[in-house]
Amino acid sequence: MNFDLTPDQKALQERIREFAQAEIAPLAEKLDRDAVFPTELFTRLGDLGVMAIPFAEEHGGLGMGVFDAVLAIEELARADQSIAVSAMVSIATGMTVARFGTEDQKRRWLPDIVAGRKICSIAGTEPDAGSDTAGFKTRATEIRSGVWSLTGEKAYITNPGTDISSFTLILSVSSPREEPRKQYTLFLVPNDTPGYTRGEKYRKMGWRSSDTRPLHLDDCQLPETAIVGQKHGGRWVLHKGYQAARLFLSACSLGLAQASLDHSIAYAKSRQAFGGSLGRLQLIQEMIAKMALKVDSARLVTYRAAWQVDEGREDLMALSMAKLHATETGSEVANMAIQVHGGWGFMDDCPVSRYLRDNRICTIGDGSSQIQTLLIARECGLDVTFN
Repeated sequence: MNFDLTPDQKALQERIREFAQAEIAPLAEKLDRDAVFPTELFTRLGDLGVMAIPFAEEHGGLGMGVFDAVLAIEELARADQSIAVSAMVSIATGMTVARFGTEDQKRRWLPDIVAGRKICSIAGTEPDAGSDTAGFKTRATEIRSGVWSLTGEKAYITNPGTDISSFTLILSVSSPREEPRKQYTLFLVPNDTPGYTRGEKYRKMGWRSSDTRPLHLDDCQLPETAIVGQKHGGRWVLHKGYQAARLFLSACSLGLAQASLDHSIAYAKSRQAFGGSLGRLQLIQEMIAKMALKVDSARLVTYRAAWQVDEGREDLMALSMAKLHATETGSEVANMAIQVHGGWGFMDDCPVSRYLRDNRICTIGDGSSQIQTLLIARECGLDVTFN
């Protein structure tokens, strides 16, 4: 086994780290406070090539792998998880189009996403259904040959309402109402489609500068050419998109956990207490040592899962382990970082305070920790039933 990054991967990692620490990290507190999507800063990610990493060169991409994208997202999240999650959702959505879309869909929609000029989103979650995709109610009806009408509501969707938002992939129930078993179709819905509206952005605990809104569909009519993948095969396509998002969300938590450790080490060295540096106290040393171990183990499972994807081995257990362990580690390490920082850690202007708020959703979104636990148990051969 070789755990070393290649020279190209090291150069990519360093280039994005330098940009993120110089240009994103100093703005993170203000972005969190203002809760406004940073359009100009996001488009600079496109100039840097971040959004192009896992896409084919024919679509303007760099032709690199998922592992390389994970390295980039980790570095973004080390500076600010909000912008990292905005980027990772757009990348995961674009990858879904690249993998399952028609050639026309790819030509029309991917170049702007890959270049970072536009941003996109994927919408599964509804007010009454999240991980339980069988509970979705948004309905697509074929009102005449080749024309579909979508009606329903989606909730907690990332990226749909910015001034550079392009389209959303929306999963809808497409089987007739009288059929006992639901079937689903995934539609590419441009932002300017009549009948498709974005609600007011949510007031959130974290990820405040990332755009998150409810979506409303009222007789939103689309041609059959808007279908991504096969008609009635959308649930499977959505789950494939979620698998990529889970891996990228693992990288988001990993970057945040590393940042929590970075700040804790620096603070322990500089803070004076009891006649010397805070870091000379053994209980502080114990906390930092535990944080370092948790971060390193989260990195190993995340990198392994990403490497397997690039090798063509989409190991569901590895993906679920990465999602479960890295996201839980992010919250655990951020919480320990607050303890190291003491009273200052409780203040909004202390980065680790923001880290704890930001990472809290990571254990819920794209399949909660409980769902990942069940998936792991199922892959172990136990009798776990999903609808």
